Amino acid sequence: MGNAYIDSLVLEAFMREAFVRLGVPCEDAAVCADVLITADRRRIDTHGIGRFKSIYYDRIREGILSPVTRIETVRETGTTAVLDGHDGMGHVIAKRAMETAIEKASSHGMGMVAVRRSSHYGIAGYYALMAAEKNMIGITGTNARPSIAPTFGVENMLGTNPLTIGIPTDEDFPFVLDCATSVAQRGKIEQYARDKKAVPEGWVIGRDGNPKTWAEEILVDLVSGRAALAPLGGTGEKTGGYKGYGYAAVVEILSSALQEGKFMKELSGLDGEGKKVPYGLGHFFIAIDVASFIEPLIFKSTAGSILRQIRNSEKMPDQDRIYTAGEKEHLAWLERSKTGIPVGEAIQEEILQVRDELGLYSHVFDFEQ
Repeated sequence: MGNAYIDSLVLEAFMREAFVRLGVPCEDAAVCADVLITADRRRIDTHGIGRFKSIYYDRIREGILSPVTRIETVRETGTTAVLDGHDGMGHVIAKRAMETAIEKASSHGMGMVAVRRSSHYGIAGYYALMAAEKNMIGITGTNARPSIAPTFGVENMLGTNPLTIGIPTDEDFPFVLDCATSVAQRGKIEQYARDKKAVPEGWVIGRDGNPKTWAEEILVDLVSGRAALAPLGGTGEKTGGYKGYGYAAVVEILSSALQEGKFMKELSGLDGEGKKVPYGLGHFFIAIDVASFIEPLIFKSTAGSILRQIRNSEKMPDQDRIYTAGEKEHLAWLERSKTGIPVGEAIQEEILQVRDELGLYSHVFDFEQ
């Protein structure tokens, strides 16, 4: 059967309608679907339709994710705010938070919003892009289920905790650095498990200190604590693993300490008796108005010049191109607007399962033939 290529608008409509059937209000469902399809359009396949069922659909049906999002402002100043998401849809909470940060930056030059009791918010880059599109620098981070072992440790203590930055430029796309603070994130392991592929050595470490490569086993062991992801840079200090570990700790602190939120083992999604409970994630969002420092056109020209000079620098003998952050995602968007989104067999089965369970029979997909 293999991959089927589906128009992104078709997938987006399917996810939007499925969210509505699950009880998500129409406007919120549109936000959730937009965040997910943006991941697929940018070839971040670990965070799009591939996670729709397991991270959102299943959790809503299990009662550990609220389809109706209630956002409470706990504390606020002219430049800051603390929001409580009450275990609602992370995409909706995060978008509101970045909108608030942008609004405050428009008035005061900078804005920062911290969030507690949220849920998985999709690709962090979506929110950094929101700021970049307003001629602002956008920064966001989130904690997550414990996955990463600290340097010289084997126990999964920290989440994959992305520290994501979006910067406007004079090019067709902004600079967007959106990556986990681990060598590979959990979503990548899930992708390897669906494809029945072995995980490369160095990505995951067992409690005995040895590498683990069987993807399906790793996903179970990450939950039980018998495995942990290596921090960015790898295990130990020789290749700089302490750097990824350090940045993961920074994101963990900023995602919890500013808003009295949960952290590390409290984010396992299980209570003391092993029962599933809401994850209660924390996020933070920063918007910096470029115009408060310099004319935006000048800033964007300088940023673009830096990136172009990097791309035009001398290349390795076997390489014909150097990329800058956000470029590959932009190219993927252009390509997939023509080809559609590739959907593997395992995800095809999930799509049909969701469709049939929710009675969305108006959706007929080419891969059924």
